[in-house]
Amino acid sequence: MSWITAKRRRPVANYAVVLLGLILVGAIYATITGSGESAASTNPTTSQAEIAKGQQIFLQTCATCHGLQAQGTAVAPSLIGVGSAAVDFQVSTGRMPLKATDAEAPTKPRQLDPAETKAVAAYIESLAGGPAIPTPAEVSSSGADVALGQELFTADCAQCHNFDGAGGALTYGKYAAALNQATPTQLYEAMLTGPEAMPVFNDTTITPDQKRDIIAYVVDSRDTPNPGGFSLGRVGPVTEGLVAFLGLLFFMVLAAMWITAKHRKSADE
Repeated sequence: MSWITAKRRRPVANYAVVLLGLILVGAIYATITGSGESAASTNPTTSQAEIAKGQQIFLQTCATCHGLQAQGTAVAPSLIGVGSAAVDFQVSTGRMPLKATDAEAPTKPRQLDPAETKAVAAYIESLAGGPAIPTPAEVSSSGADVALGQELFTADCAQCHNFDGAGGALTYGKYAAALNQATPTQLYEAMLTGPEAMPVFNDTTITPDQKRDIIAYVVDSRDTPNPGGFSLGRVGPVTEGLVAFLGLLFFMVLAAMWITAKHRKSADE
């Protein structure tokens, strides 16, 4: 045992122990992260034919701005790692492909059909994984808590989208889109990926169940009746005050015209 003790006292032995420790830690980390990345980037329902089709569509409609390898350019960001959910949201809402650069990518009629959209999403997902398109079960309102969804929406979303999802203007020419036409899948994808000026609400910030609660509230609020008759866009007291001001101003103008006409008629007589 004396020879082992003697070797331990050598400086080289200390370096060797540290080196072996670093190699061991690196191997464990690579095993953990490698398995996670492979699970994230591999979708068992995606075929190589669909990925190849998506790549072809991408080269025809998206590569001009995002680069041949989706690496990004001076006019468009990289799509590596954004996942299929981001692609499905942007393309299904018509925001992409973009016709012209502006402060905000506007919603418009979609240019790619659902099959083409799914193929492009599969190709982008194959590059480096990322958030996946939610399944129908993940966006279902069955069993969701609408009341909790309203609380969560008021706390996290109403500042930009208004309390009932009517949308509103933001700074630098941007705006929060109205949610009255968004599908449950698009609502989930928006929270998951954070498009435009919207922050990302990952599953740690807002859990999947809470996302379903928010979606249930947004969908339920669309059927809320308007006791006053006119909703006025449901954007709050600003619109109501403007309508009241314009109505009063119009009444005052009519009253002034009537008084003037009556006075002129009296003067003529």
